Amino acid sequence: MGGDNAPSEIIRGAVLAANESKTIRIILVGKKDIVEDELRSLSFPEGSIEIKDAPDVIETAEAPVLAIRKKKESSMVVALNMVKHGEADAFVSAGSSGAILVGGQVIIGKARGVKRAPLAPLIPTAKGACLLIDCGANVDARAEHLAQFARMGSIYMENAVGVRNPKVAIVNIGAEKEKGNALVKEAYPLLETLAGINFIGNIEARDIPSGLADVVVCEAFVGNVILKLYEGVGATLLGELKNAFMSGARSKLGAMMAKPALKDTLKKFDASSYGGAPLLGLKSLVVKAHGSSTAKEIKNSILQCETFARQDINSKILEAFSEEDMVSMDKVSSDNVLSENEG
Repeated sequence: MGGDNAPSEIIRGAVLAANESKTIRIILVGKKDIVEDELRSLSFPEGSIEIKDAPDVIETAEAPVLAIRKKKESSMVVALNMVKHGEADAFVSAGSSGAILVGGQVIIGKARGVKRAPLAPLIPTAKGACLLIDCGANVDARAEHLAQFARMGSIYMENAVGVRNPKVAIVNIGAEKEKGNALVKEAYPLLETLAGINFIGNIEARDIPSGLADVVVCEAFVGNVILKLYEGVGATLLGELKNAFMSGARSKLGAMMAKPALKDTLKKFDASSYGGAPLLGLKSLVVKAHGSSTAKEIKNSILQCETFARQDINSKILEAFSEEDMVSMDKVSSDNVLSENEG
């Protein structure tokens, strides 16, 4: 029931996913009469979609913690509890980001060894896509959190996206190792010595679209700014291109000739084709889709969950986050703080 285009586009996206995947089973959680009415005009394989009634809705403007506590019969809380109790394997919503973050961590809970759960969307680049981690969940992250983000991001890119030995970089204001704020300077040596990742150093924001790195690590404030600027610039450029092509007879003729090649190029930068942003590091999968998601993005978010489950990403994250790794990471972080204080 959440999102700018709910419930119509959410339900249509679920139907698209059910028609594309013959093994997936989708549970639409929301106001039963509204959902049933939407489904009447749509066709899908028998038994692939069912409805779970939830009479309440958490609105975007509501305080997330209070909403999760008070609205026990909301579509979001009901759905998250279904995942918690094993009635579903994954949760997808285009609703309130704050409520999803709170609900995911309070109801589902973090996996053993995970200190913070980051939001990690795939964003388009010239080489395919990269994972931006974190883009909105932890604005006060510490260096050891960024190191965990790097490990989780590497596991996700390798197993869910199929990128072998993904290149990991940390967002900075320059390529030089000594640059950056206190957080980046403390995180850099952690990433440099962290086993299980292919760390390539700093990355400047201008190099992200070229695909220099497969996993781009940052705290949530920086990540959210990057994501929103990315989306804004992309939409503006597309609008300006359209205006230019429609400005006269000659440009319209040129647009017709360039359309096939332009369409293929722009398809690479269509963010909706990558699905939503998983909240990595929880006991089960929670995916936040854009509030403005269309049916296409919802479909891809659902299919993304199927890949996540099939590749057993959660087990791989748990395996990587052994107690020995965490002790080692904490020790390196403490040593860095001590050496800075001594200096």
